[in-house]
This record gives sequence, C-alpha cells and structure tokens, in this order.
Amino acid sequence: MLSSNKTFNFSILLVLVALFLASCSNKNSAQDIRKALEEDPTILTDVMKKNPQVFMETLQQMASEMKQQALADRNRKEKEILEDAFKNPIQVQSHSDDLIIGNPNAKVKIYEYSDFQCPFCFRALETVKQLMDEYGKDVAFIYRHLPIDSIHPQARLAAQYYEAIRIKHGKKAFKFHETILRNQAKIRLGEKYLLEVVKKMGLDTKEIKKLANSKQVDDKIAFDIESANKLGFSGTPGFVVGGVPVKGAYPYAHFKKIIDRLLENKTADTK
Repeated sequence: MLSSNKTFNFSILLVLVALFLASCSNKNSAQDIRKALEEDPTILTDVMKKNPQVFMETLQQMASEMKQQALADRNRKEKEILEDAFKNPIQVQSHSDDLIIGNPNAKVKIYEYSDFQCPFCFRALETVKQLMDEYGKDVAFIYRHLPIDSIHPQARLAAQYYEAIRIKHGKKAFKFHETILRNQAKIRLGEKYLLEVVKKMGLDTKEIKKLANSKQVDDKIAFDIESANKLGFSGTPGFVVGGVPVKGAYPYAHFKKIIDRLLENKTADTK
C-alpha cells in the first residue's frame, strides 16, 4: 500500500502525464510517453510552465478528491469496526482492586487505559466527565494504567501514587487523577510535585509514599499493563466502552453514539 506522500507524488505525476498527453497526438503509446519522459524529464516542467493555471487547478481538485476519499474510507472502516465490536464485544478482565467511579451495576462500563503524562489523556478526562454527567447511573468509569515509560518517565510514578491513594482512601484517588491531569506540566517535577498534591489533599505523605513503592501497587499496575496488551492497546488513551474498543481521544460524539447504541440494545433485550 502506498504511503500518503507516495500517493500524493503519484497523483502529481498523473496530472503531469495528463497535461503531456493533451499536447501530443493520440497515436502516442504509453511506451512512447515513458521513453520521452526518461530521455527528457524537462518536458514535464515545460508543460507546467505553459499551463500553470490548468496544472494548479487540476492538482487542487485531485488533492480535494483524495482528502474526501480518505475521509470516506476512514468512516467506512470505522463503521465496520464498530459493527463488528457490537456483534463481538471484547471482554475486559476485572480486578478486585479496580476503582469504580459511578454505579457499580451500570449498564455500560467504560474502561480507560491511560498515561498521566499523555496530553491526549487530559482531553479524555473532559470527555469522561461529560459522559458521567449525562448518563448518570447508566455508566461507570474504571481507570487503568498504561504508562509509556520510553517517552513519559514520570507517568509510572504518578500511577503508583494514584494506586496508593486508592488503597487508603478509595475515590479520593480520582480527585488526585483529575488534579494532576489538569496540571500535567508539573508531573515532570516527579515525586516532589506528587507529594505536594498529596499534602494539599490532606493525606499522610509518608504513608502514601511508602505504599506507592509497595508490591501491591506494582502488581496492580503490572496487571493493568498486561490487560492493555491483551486488548491490543499500545498507545494512550485506549478505551473499552461496554465491550467496544476506542483507540484514541475521540470526541464526545463518538462515545455518545456507542453508549446510546448499547443502551438501546440493552433496553430491547429486557422487553
């Protein structure tokens, strides 16, 4: 499959050849054209110079058509993936230490695999909060960790502190999660900043620091990462919405479309 750059360059070549053909008699064969171009590539530049407006208009039209086709292909592929996911929802392995925000018996559970230093994960936070506000008891949110250590060196440490707070203080971990995502640039300061947030939350910094470095915390993060890998997530954020995978920080409308469909199906099943 051609890359986008190669496709674009190939399209330019098609335009140039078309213009060249327009200046030649119909008896020229493809071999004649190729031979002529190989012997004298300046033929193309000459044609461009003589027909600049035609060339640019044709090129712009082709670029527009390619963009529209790419969008149509993407939408079609996305629809195919969604339809397959609705028919064959993926299963997310639960964990006794998962922190569930919202109704534990919600009709739709939203799992997010995230990295605290990923800028797209901050965008995802806003989407999740909007979904929780709109759907109330019908949805629940479970936050899981997928720190990308190679590019976000403090993400794992932030995950450790999240888990330590979850163990001792339950849902206060979500407040920690929201706080550090909203101040994402400060995470690069490492433990100093994380302890500052813990202190401002009124929690015991020594207790949380010790727990953050415990095997219990390491095991939970390792479980989350392994779960993400099994589901095919290698980047963040990655979601599973009621069994439907969503790879990336898609806009709110995309999640709403999925949740509405799932709720409709569940309502139909109960009738």
